[in-house]
Amino acid sequence: MLHLRSRLAAALAIACFSVLITAASENPERPKENRVTFNRDIAPIIFHNCSTCHRPGQAGPFPLLNYEDVKKHAHQIATVTRERFMPPWLPEPQSLKFADARQLTDEQIALLQRWVSEGEIEGNPEDLPALPHFAEGWELGKPDLIVKADEPFLLPASGTDTYWNFVLRLPIEKTRWLKAIEIRPGDKRVVHHANILVDRMENARHMESAPGAGFGGMELRIESETFDPDSHFLFWKPGTVPYVEPDGMSLRLDKGTDLVLNTHLQPSGKPETIQPSVGLYFTDKPATQHPMLLQMEADEQLNIPVGDKNFVVTDEFRLPLNVDLLAIYPHAHYLGKDISAFATLPNGRRESLIHIPNWDLNWQAVYRYAKPVSLPRGTVVSMRYVYDNSEDNIRNPNHPPKRVTAGNRSSDEMAHLWLQVLPHSDGSQMDPRMILQEALARHTLENNPHDFASLYNLGAMLQARGDAAEAITNYRSALNVRPHDALANNALGGALLAGGQASEAIPHFAEALASRPDYFDAHYNLGSAYAALGRFKEAADQFREAVHLRPEDAGAEADFGAALAQLGDLPGAKEHFEHALELDPKNQLARENLQQVLQEMKH
Repeated sequence: MLHLRSRLAAALAIACFSVLITAASENPERPKENRVTFNRDIAPIIFHNCSTCHRPGQAGPFPLLNYEDVKKHAHQIATVTRERFMPPWLPEPQSLKFADARQLTDEQIALLQRWVSEGEIEGNPEDLPALPHFAEGWELGKPDLIVKADEPFLLPASGTDTYWNFVLRLPIEKTRWLKAIEIRPGDKRVVHHANILVDRMENARHMESAPGAGFGGMELRIESETFDPDSHFLFWKPGTVPYVEPDGMSLRLDKGTDLVLNTHLQPSGKPETIQPSVGLYFTDKPATQHPMLLQMEADEQLNIPVGDKNFVVTDEFRLPLNVDLLAIYPHAHYLGKDISAFATLPNGRRESLIHIPNWDLNWQAVYRYAKPVSLPRGTVVSMRYVYDNSEDNIRNPNHPPKRVTAGNRSSDEMAHLWLQVLPHSDGSQMDPRMILQEALARHTLENNPHDFASLYNLGAMLQARGDAAEAITNYRSALNVRPHDALANNALGGALLAGGQASEAIPHFAEALASRPDYFDAHYNLGSAYAALGRFKEAADQFREAVHLRPEDAGAEADFGAALAQLGDLPGAKEHFEHALELDPKNQLARENLQQVLQEMKH
């Protein structure tokens, strides 16, 4: 049973053109045929890089769809492109190329400058390329399933940025495989970005004040009790084109799974109603490749003094096996200045993975590589983040500046780096994802011995490979950090029960249920512990509650029947054994016990 911490994957947002310039100085008269024209030279640049967002219904504050639109904002466009403020793209050019990069070349920027200086000539109509086709409605066509937030969120007219989480309950009755997702976040004028987390245990529902109402919060952790490291970046930003996963890399969605849509909202000056919806596109091809996220961080180093313009934090992680790097997502807040990540290969060669010399939280994104990047075992992945906590940092949220430490608020700081990788088998029988997860947990604990998630995860992996004693030690250490955590108490209780220590396990199951009364696994495990001690009345009470919480679970039905049989309630036992077999005809325990009960009922 694993507890996997999943943080937000925030996304890139678009901002309006906001810089005005005076007319550029006139160049010497050029021959007419050599002059830059909109139709021949500028339209291809604008249509490819700008029109996606600058059109009706999208985030751009004005359209850029034809000559008249672009001429009206020509001087503005010349300035923001020359300063590389537009189109929005933070990373520097590097040898490892990113997919869908929106970065103008020096030649394209020069063309825009010349066009303005030469008088914004329209040119020959025959040179005008066709406007790109923009899909109306759902960009990938009609979704297989559309889910909509149960209740809208009312964004106040003014105030600070707001983070709101919508819990989307999936009406699916069996496992489905997701190949693409399209997010309609609501009014794109006020939605800065949005991203989705997969919640397989309905944890997020417990955070809502009322069913379907949602809840606030910038950073989330979605917990899981099973080894489930598969991770996909599911996000929306202005101009996003929905990403279709390649064959074999679909995402599993089970019955009872929720999607949590985290939205970053910005007041518009009047109250706005936000009620997002999500379109799901399924495939009949199950996953055969399982990408996972590696999270590096240096939060424990964040203690940034007032006035420090070059505060540096670093982290390094050595890969325990070969991986293909698919995507990268760096994250800091408003004091971030220079963000870089690089790989040092076993042969000593250093390769830049990403470098953002002028970090801006409002333009952050997930960056997918054009081709998977092969990183062999022994490669050291490094992150180096520089922060500016001075008055010179125009993005500093504190005036005057104050000391800043790590935290979830936007006025706090973060130093996170997520790598989406596809791990390769090392030839052993062990799941390569587990090898990677264990190495990452141990690495995190070297930097922060009190990291709850890493202690929990390490305990779960040790237990999975049979090292019960060290697993219990790690679970106890995790509970020293969070004594009342339901998952950790249930895990420790389960490890003790598996080791024949039922009496010692019971208080931990009870503590788990005190924190979370509707916790199916804790009720089931507590029933098993009571049964192991011959306390069948108490066992039956716990199995009864487990069956109530999850009536489709054949194992709970069978164990409830067994407890009733021990109490002499043979008709009740027969009913639950039969129900268990209806749910799972292969349940051998229910079949054997049912035969025994039927024989006893004849006498």
